[in-house]
Amino acid sequence: MTPSRPWPTEIRVRRAARRLEVDFDTGETFLLPAEYLRVESPSAEVQGHGAGQKTILAGKAGVGIARLEPVGNYAVRILFDDGHDTGLYSWDYLHELGRNQERLWAAYLTALEARGLSRA
Repeated sequence: MTPSRPWPTEIRVRRAARRLEVDFDTGETFLLPAEYLRVESPSAEVQGHGAGQKTILAGKAGVGIARLEPVGNYAVRILFDDGHDTGLYSWDYLHELGRNQERLWAAYLTALEARGLSRA
């Protein structure tokens, strides 16, 4: 028997704080900044079409979440106020982003610095 996958029980957009708050049935709650979600978008624009093709986005510190759109019963489309709307964030991917937030954010900041780019 395979273990059940984490399932969101509540998703809230905190517009003023520019973050997404996601509660999972595992008891975990993740506070995911809009900037983090934007630079880790699962879209081909950000992730590319294969290994090693990820684009490091700069200048997203002020990005916010305009709205969410449910996609079936497996994902949510996040529409950002910078016009980006092609990423489908599956429940598994949102959970992965929450569990690995510290490591992924540190890697993003390192990649920005290595390229001489800024969050602003």
